[in-house]
Amino acid sequence: MPEELNYHSLAGLVQAAEAAGQPLSALVLRQQAAQLEQSEEEVYARMQENFRVMAACIEPGCQPDLRSTSGLTGGDAYKMRRQVEAGKNLTGPVLGGALYRALAVSELNAAMGRVVAAPTAGSCGILPSVLLTMQERGATEHDCVMSMFTASAVGLVIAENACLAGAQGGCQAECGSAAAMAAAALVELSGGTPRMLDDAVAIALKCQLGLVCDPVAGLVEIPCIKRNAAGASIAFMAAELALAGIDSRIPADEVIVAMRRVGNAMSPALKETAEGGLAATPTACRLCKQVFG
Repeated sequence: MPEELNYHSLAGLVQAAEAAGQPLSALVLRQQAAQLEQSEEEVYARMQENFRVMAACIEPGCQPDLRSTSGLTGGDAYKMRRQVEAGKNLTGPVLGGALYRALAVSELNAAMGRVVAAPTAGSCGILPSVLLTMQERGATEHDCVMSMFTASAVGLVIAENACLAGAQGGCQAECGSAAAMAAAALVELSGGTPRMLDDAVAIALKCQLGLVCDPVAGLVEIPCIKRNAAGASIAFMAAELALAGIDSRIPADEVIVAMRRVGNAMSPALKETAEGGLAATPTACRLCKQVFG
Protein backbone atom coordinates (compact mmCIF):
# COMPACT_ATOMS: atom_id res chain seq x y z
CA MET A 1 0.00 0.00 0.00
CA PRO A 2 1.30 3.52 -0.74
CA GLU A 3 0.57 4.51 2.87
CA GLU A 4 3.26 2.04 3.98
CA LEU A 5 5.95 3.77 1.93
CA ASN A 6 8.82 4.64 4.26
CA TYR A 7 12.05 6.58 4.03
CA HIS A 8 14.44 4.18 5.72
CA SER A 9 16.38 3.56 2.50
CA LEU A 10 16.50 4.82 -1.06
CA ALA A 11 16.71 1.23 -2.29
CA GLY A 12 13.34 0.56 -0.71
CA LEU A 13 11.79 3.55 -2.46
CA VAL A 14 13.31 2.51 -5.77
CA GLN A 15 11.90 -1.00 -5.37
CA ALA A 16 8.45 0.39 -4.53
CA ALA A 17 8.47 2.60 -7.63
CA GLU A 18 9.60 -0.29 -9.82
CA ALA A 19 6.93 -2.58 -8.39
CA ALA A 20 4.23 0.04 -8.94
CA GLY A 21 5.46 0.89 -12.42
CA GLN A 22 5.17 4.56 -11.54
CA PRO A 23 7.53 7.47 -10.95
CA LEU A 24 8.63 7.77 -7.35
CA SER A 25 6.94 11.17 -7.12
CA ALA A 26 3.49 9.63 -7.65
CA LEU A 27 4.01 7.23 -4.75
CA VAL A 28 5.32 9.96 -2.46
CA LEU A 29 2.43 12.30 -3.25
CA ARG A 30 -0.10 9.53 -2.57
CA GLN A 31 1.57 8.54 0.69
CA GLN A 32 1.90 12.12 1.93
CA ALA A 33 -1.74 12.85 1.15
CA ALA A 34 -2.81 9.78 3.14
CA GLN A 35 -0.51 10.63 6.03
CA LEU A 36 -1.70 14.24 6.20
CA GLU A 37 -5.32 13.23 5.67
CA GLN A 38 -5.58 15.62 2.74
CA SER A 39 -6.36 15.16 -0.91
CA GLU A 40 -3.54 14.71 -3.40
CA GLU A 41 -4.65 17.98 -4.98
CA GLU A 42 -4.18 19.83 -1.69
CA VAL A 43 -0.71 18.41 -1.10
CA TYR A 44 0.28 19.10 -4.70
CA ALA A 45 -0.93 22.71 -4.36
CA ARG A 46 1.36 23.25 -1.35
CA MET A 47 4.35 21.94 -3.29
CA GLN A 48 3.35 24.04 -6.29
CA GLU A 49 3.44 27.13 -4.07
CA ASN A 50 6.98 26.21 -2.99
CA PHE A 51 7.99 25.93 -6.63
CA ARG A 52 6.49 29.32 -7.42
CA VAL A 53 8.32 30.94 -4.51
CA MET A 54 11.54 29.47 -5.92
CA ALA A 55 10.74 30.86 -9.36
CA ALA A 56 9.95 34.28 -7.91
CA CYS A 57 13.47 34.48 -6.43
CA ILE A 58 15.25 34.65 -9.78
CA GLU A 59 14.48 38.17 -10.97
CA PRO A 60 15.14 39.95 -7.65
CA GLY A 61 18.18 37.74 -7.14
CA CYS A 62 19.60 38.87 -10.48
CA GLN A 63 19.39 42.59 -9.79
CA PRO A 64 22.79 44.28 -10.28
CA ASP A 65 22.51 46.31 -7.07
CA LEU A 66 21.47 43.43 -4.79
CA ARG A 67 23.70 43.23 -1.73
CA SER A 68 23.63 41.25 1.47
CA THR A 69 23.24 43.01 4.80
CA SER A 70 26.93 42.43 5.48
CA GLY A 71 27.90 43.88 2.12
CA LEU A 72 30.07 40.85 1.39
CA THR A 73 28.02 39.38 -1.45
CA GLY A 74 25.57 40.25 -4.20
CA GLY A 75 25.56 41.10 -7.88
CA ASP A 76 27.25 37.92 -9.11
CA ALA A 77 24.04 36.36 -10.45
CA TYR A 78 23.58 39.47 -12.58
CA LYS A 79 27.09 39.07 -14.01
CA MET A 80 26.62 35.39 -14.75
CA ARG A 81 23.20 35.90 -16.33
CA ARG A 82 24.55 38.67 -18.55
CA GLN A 83 27.33 36.36 -19.72
CA VAL A 84 24.89 33.54 -20.49
CA GLU A 85 22.39 35.73 -22.31
CA ALA A 86 25.19 37.18 -24.42
CA GLY A 87 26.22 33.64 -25.41
CA LYS A 88 29.72 34.17 -24.01
CA ASN A 89 29.80 31.53 -21.29
CA LEU A 90 31.78 28.33 -21.79
CA THR A 91 29.12 25.76 -20.93
CA GLY A 92 26.10 26.95 -22.89
CA PRO A 93 22.62 27.98 -21.76
CA VAL A 94 21.76 24.88 -19.73
CA LEU A 95 24.61 24.77 -17.25
CA GLY A 96 25.12 28.51 -17.51
CA GLY A 97 21.46 29.04 -16.74
CA ALA A 98 21.67 26.78 -13.72
CA LEU A 99 24.72 28.65 -12.45
CA TYR A 100 23.14 32.08 -12.50
CA ARG A 101 19.90 30.81 -11.02
CA ALA A 102 21.75 29.08 -8.17
CA LEU A 103 23.61 32.31 -7.47
CA ALA A 104 20.40 34.34 -7.70
CA VAL A 105 18.49 32.33 -5.12
CA SER A 106 21.48 32.12 -2.78
CA GLU A 107 22.28 35.82 -3.05
CA LEU A 108 18.65 36.70 -2.37
CA ASN A 109 18.81 34.49 0.72
CA ALA A 110 21.90 36.36 1.92
CA ALA A 111 20.05 39.63 1.33
CA MET A 112 17.24 38.41 3.61
CA GLY A 113 14.89 37.58 0.74
CA ARG A 114 12.18 34.94 0.70
CA VAL A 115 13.40 31.47 -0.25
CA VAL A 116 12.46 27.80 0.10
CA ALA A 117 14.95 25.81 2.15
CA ALA A 118 15.82 22.86 -0.06
CA PRO A 119 16.77 21.22 2.23
CA THR A 120 18.41 24.17 4.06
CA ALA A 121 18.66 27.92 3.49
CA GLY A 122 22.40 27.51 2.97
CA SER A 123 21.76 25.17 0.03
CA CYS A 124 18.57 26.84 -1.17
CA GLY A 125 19.81 27.65 -4.69
CA ILE A 126 20.60 24.16 -5.98
CA LEU A 127 17.20 22.51 -6.45
CA PRO A 128 15.48 25.66 -7.80
CA SER A 129 18.26 26.28 -10.29
CA VAL A 130 18.03 22.87 -11.93
CA LEU A 131 14.23 22.77 -11.94
CA LEU A 132 13.82 26.25 -13.41
CA THR A 133 16.49 25.55 -15.99
CA MET A 134 14.61 22.41 -17.03
CA GLN A 135 11.39 24.39 -17.21
CA GLU A 136 13.11 26.83 -19.55
CA ARG A 137 14.06 23.82 -21.68
CA GLY A 138 10.41 22.77 -21.98
CA ALA A 139 9.53 20.84 -18.82
CA THR A 140 6.04 21.68 -17.60
CA GLU A 141 5.39 23.26 -14.23
CA HIS A 142 3.43 20.14 -13.27
CA ASP A 143 6.40 17.86 -13.98
CA CYS A 144 8.77 20.18 -12.12
CA VAL A 145 6.48 20.23 -9.09
CA MET A 146 6.12 16.44 -9.15
CA SER A 147 9.88 16.01 -9.31
CA MET A 148 10.07 17.97 -6.06
CA PHE A 149 8.27 15.10 -4.34
CA THR A 150 11.03 12.79 -5.55
CA ALA A 151 13.66 15.26 -4.35
CA SER A 152 11.96 15.49 -0.97
CA ALA A 153 11.93 11.70 -0.64
CA VAL A 154 15.70 11.66 -1.17
CA GLY A 155 16.09 14.38 1.44
CA LEU A 156 14.03 12.40 3.93
CA VAL A 157 16.19 9.30 3.43
CA ILE A 158 19.35 11.35 3.97
CA ALA A 159 17.88 13.01 7.06
CA GLU A 160 16.96 9.63 8.55
CA ASN A 161 20.32 7.96 7.88
CA ALA A 162 22.75 10.88 8.10
CA CYS A 163 21.89 14.58 8.47
CA LEU A 164 21.14 17.77 6.55
CA ALA A 165 22.77 20.38 8.78
CA GLY A 166 26.22 21.84 8.22
CA ALA A 167 26.65 22.18 11.97
CA GLN A 168 26.31 18.42 12.29
CA GLY A 169 27.79 17.01 9.09
CA GLY A 170 29.61 19.79 7.25
CA CYS A 171 28.62 21.25 3.90
CA GLN A 172 28.42 17.75 2.43
CA ALA A 173 25.22 17.48 4.46
CA GLU A 174 23.80 20.71 3.02
CA CYS A 175 25.02 21.29 -0.54
CA GLY A 176 25.79 17.59 -0.96
CA SER A 177 22.26 16.58 -0.01
CA ALA A 178 20.75 19.34 -2.12
CA ALA A 179 22.77 18.24 -5.15
CA ALA A 180 21.62 14.65 -4.61
CA MET A 181 18.00 15.75 -4.35
CA ALA A 182 18.36 17.85 -7.49
CA ALA A 183 20.03 15.01 -9.39
CA ALA A 184 17.11 12.73 -8.54
CA ALA A 185 14.64 15.35 -9.73
CA LEU A 186 16.57 15.75 -12.98
CA VAL A 187 16.52 12.02 -13.65
CA GLU A 188 12.77 11.85 -13.18
CA LEU A 189 12.19 14.97 -15.29
CA SER A 190 14.27 13.41 -18.06
CA GLY A 191 12.35 10.13 -18.09
CA GLY A 192 14.97 8.07 -16.28
CA THR A 193 14.20 4.92 -14.33
CA PRO A 194 14.03 4.66 -10.53
CA ARG A 195 17.30 2.71 -10.65
CA MET A 196 18.97 5.60 -12.46
CA LEU A 197 17.71 7.88 -9.74
CA ASP A 198 19.61 5.84 -7.13
CA ASP A 199 22.79 6.06 -9.20
CA ALA A 200 22.43 9.82 -9.65
CA VAL A 201 22.01 10.36 -5.91
CA ALA A 202 25.07 8.24 -5.16
CA ILE A 203 27.23 10.01 -7.73
CA ALA A 204 26.20 13.48 -6.56
CA LEU A 205 26.93 12.67 -2.92
CA LYS A 206 30.24 10.98 -3.69
CA CYS A 207 31.46 14.10 -5.45
CA GLN A 208 30.93 16.22 -2.33
CA LEU A 209 31.88 13.71 0.32
CA GLY A 210 33.99 15.44 2.97
CA LEU A 211 33.00 18.98 2.04
CA VAL A 212 33.43 21.12 5.15
CA CYS A 213 31.24 23.94 6.42
CA ASP A 214 33.48 26.97 6.93
CA PRO A 215 31.43 30.17 6.55
CA VAL A 216 33.45 33.36 6.57
CA ALA A 217 32.41 35.55 9.52
CA GLY A 218 29.85 32.86 10.37
CA LEU A 219 27.55 34.10 7.60
CA VAL A 220 25.87 31.94 4.95
CA GLU A 221 27.59 33.83 2.15
CA ILE A 222 31.26 32.97 1.53
CA PRO A 223 31.86 30.28 0.24
CA CYS A 224 28.26 29.06 0.53
CA ILE A 225 26.82 30.96 -2.44
CA LYS A 226 29.38 29.68 -4.94
CA ARG A 227 29.01 26.18 -3.52
CA ASN A 228 25.36 26.37 -4.53
CA ALA A 229 26.49 26.98 -8.10
CA ALA A 230 28.89 24.05 -7.80
CA GLY A 231 26.12 21.86 -6.39
CA ALA A 232 23.89 22.64 -9.37
CA SER A 233 26.72 21.66 -11.72
CA ILE A 234 27.26 18.40 -9.86
CA ALA A 235 23.54 17.62 -9.99
CA PHE A 236 23.51 17.94 -13.78
CA MET A 237 26.69 15.88 -14.07
CA ALA A 238 25.35 13.10 -11.85
CA ALA A 239 22.04 12.98 -13.73
CA GLU A 240 23.84 12.95 -17.10
CA LEU A 241 25.97 9.99 -16.08
CA ALA A 242 23.05 8.06 -14.62
CA LEU A 243 20.82 8.72 -17.64
CA ALA A 244 23.61 7.40 -19.88
CA GLY A 245 23.42 4.09 -18.00
CA ILE A 246 26.55 4.68 -15.94
CA ASP A 247 26.02 3.17 -12.52
CA SER A 248 27.53 3.93 -9.15
CA ARG A 249 29.45 0.94 -7.87
CA ILE A 250 28.58 2.09 -4.33
CA PRO A 251 24.79 2.21 -3.77
CA ALA A 252 23.28 5.48 -2.63
CA ASP A 253 22.31 4.13 0.79
CA GLU A 254 25.91 3.15 1.49
CA VAL A 255 27.15 6.55 0.32
CA ILE A 256 24.71 8.21 2.73
CA VAL A 257 26.04 6.14 5.63
CA ALA A 258 29.60 7.00 4.58
CA MET A 259 28.63 10.68 4.60
CA ARG A 260 27.36 10.33 8.15
CA ARG A 261 30.61 8.71 9.26
CA VAL A 262 32.71 11.37 7.55
CA GLY A 263 30.64 14.08 9.22
CA ASN A 264 31.05 12.47 12.62
CA ALA A 265 34.82 12.35 12.09
CA MET A 266 35.09 16.03 11.15
CA SER A 267 36.66 18.47 13.56
CA PRO A 268 34.16 20.86 15.15
CA ALA A 269 36.20 23.67 13.57
CA LEU A 270 34.93 22.48 10.19
CA LYS A 271 31.23 22.32 11.05
CA GLU A 272 29.73 25.81 10.82
CA THR A 273 31.75 27.28 13.67
CA ALA A 274 33.76 29.61 11.39
CA GLU A 275 36.90 28.46 13.19
CA GLY A 276 38.59 26.52 10.39
CA GLY A 277 38.92 26.07 6.66
CA LEU A 278 38.37 29.19 4.58
CA ALA A 279 36.93 31.01 7.59
CA ALA A 280 40.37 30.99 9.25
CA THR A 281 42.30 32.50 6.32
CA PRO A 282 43.83 35.98 6.71
CA THR A 283 41.39 37.48 4.21
CA ALA A 284 38.43 35.89 5.97
CA CYS A 285 39.59 37.28 9.30
CA ARG A 286 39.89 40.73 7.74
CA LEU A 287 36.39 40.46 6.30
CA CYS A 288 35.03 39.37 9.65
CA LYS A 289 36.48 42.50 11.29
CA GLN A 290 35.09 44.58 8.42
CA VAL A 291 31.59 43.27 9.11
CA PHE A 292 31.58 43.14 12.90
CA GLY A 293 34.29 45.58 13.86
